Amino acid sequence: MSDKKSIGKKVLGWFVQPEEGEEQHDASADELIAKYANDAPPPAPPPEVTLTGELPKVQDGKVDFPAVFRAAGVDDEEQGRVEKARGLLSTLPAVTPKDVQKQIVEAALKAFGYPVDAIIEAGAQEIQALEVYIQAGARDTQSLLADSTKRLDQLEAEMANVKKVMNDKVSEQQTLKEACNQEKLRVQGVLEFFGQDAINKVVAASPKLHEPK
Repeated sequence: MSDKKSIGKKVLGWFVQPEEGEEQHDASADELIAKYANDAPPPAPPPEVTLTGELPKVQDGKVDFPAVFRAAGVDDEEQGRVEKARGLLSTLPAVTPKDVQKQIVEAALKAFGYPVDAIIEAGAQEIQALEVYIQAGARDTQSLLADSTKRLDQLEAEMANVKKVMNDKVSEQQTLKEACNQEKLRVQGVLEFFGQDAINKVVAASPKLHEPK
């Protein structure tokens, strides 16, 4: 077993790997919703790895990682040590042998008073914090999707009911119109028996009758 795999068994979230069968294209919103809705809920984080307080939300596509780390108990000083090591690594030429890089970085960190063991511990804590943060976000997402799906089902049922009421009303109006026109024809037959002149005379004299405009 490789050293990386051994470390991965000791540190939660150490490896970031593509999911099995994951499509190599940008998923649509509907695909992502279906994925989160159908995925089994992620396991609860081990009790020794917890995030406290209100967790930061994604803002404009960015995550406030220092806030995530602080929620996991990694203070600003510890985070600064990891960042210092990261900064030193970024300044080393790529052609520098790895063992030489290690000597240079460790010497520089020692000069700054940054114990290597403390940096390793803080870095591992950050990885754990990120994994728990991912799991917490997945649970929140699944909960929201479940609530939203239920609400959509309710809205769809309400829409179907509204459409039924509308269709029933249109059908009722059509029946009303046809029935009234049939009744008008029966009454009209009585009036026409007396002749148009008699009708015109009564209509003109009656305050109850109105000529169409």
